[in-house]
Amino acid sequence: MKSIYLAGGCFWGLEEYFSRIDGVQETSVGYANGQVETTNYHLLKETDHAETVFVAYDPAVISLREILLYYFRVIDPLSVNRQGNDRGRQYRTGIYYQDADDLPVIEQVMTEQSQHFGNQPLAVEVEPLRHYIPAEDYHQEYLKKNPGGYCHIDVNDAYQPLIDPSLYQKPEQEVLREQLSEEEYAVTQENATERPFDNRFDNHFQEGIYVDITSGEPLFQSTDKFQSGCGWPSFSKPIAKDLIQYRQDLSHGMRRIEVRSRAGDAHLGHVFEDGPRESGGLRYCINSAALRFVAKEEMEAEGYGYLLGLFD
Repeated sequence: MKSIYLAGGCFWGLEEYFSRIDGVQETSVGYANGQVETTNYHLLKETDHAETVFVAYDPAVISLREILLYYFRVIDPLSVNRQGNDRGRQYRTGIYYQDADDLPVIEQVMTEQSQHFGNQPLAVEVEPLRHYIPAEDYHQEYLKKNPGGYCHIDVNDAYQPLIDPSLYQKPEQEVLREQLSEEEYAVTQENATERPFDNRFDNHFQEGIYVDITSGEPLFQSTDKFQSGCGWPSFSKPIAKDLIQYRQDLSHGMRRIEVRSRAGDAHLGHVFEDGPRESGGLRYCINSAALRFVAKEEMEAEGYGYLLGLFD
């Protein structure tokens, strides 16, 4: 096994979250990178330790990069000394390593995350592990023993497929102009809207996934598609929460929430609150011109075989 130590606010939720991820073999909670070699829960403010989760994992099943991508999925990396409702230095974010060979991987993910937030500096410490003290017994596996306990993290996010954005790169604009049709370019790059009821996926319900036409990043699956009658493809949710970016759209005298793809930053459409209640109540209204469909039987050949479990 290999290991890494991660601080991400209250350690109850972060430990439970990582315990649910395939390839993670062991988790525990403790206090790390304080000023002295000993502390306890009541002394954290004085000793400057951070609530930290120890994560032991099987590198044959999950990589350090993937562990870190799971970590960034559930923290706010721009928040200083605060996660959720918890405030104070003990709730700061940090990545603490013991193996120096892990540092290049950590630095690469940090750089990518900073770029994702417009090259803003991240409030995530990256330091060698020091002064680590296991937390008291009652903190260990707290949410397993107290399922109704407080948690600012949605631990069920551990079950959402992890899709590495580095695998899906947006081409340069001149390449996109050559690759895309006039309508596809106008929709994805110029925020245009295709005609309702006259597009390729409005009444399309074959089993498979819908990917960003600019980058190939998976976005939606057929099992979440429904007929809304609006004239455009409608989905109740994306494959994973972190695949979609949201922006306020005040165009055309309306107040709407625009949705864009993560890796390609392509305009996809808008999200509304009139979807099926049994599926969460949301309707992702998406332009067909922003999507490419990959049938289930073709997913393996096209490099999407790791998502076939979505149809189990």
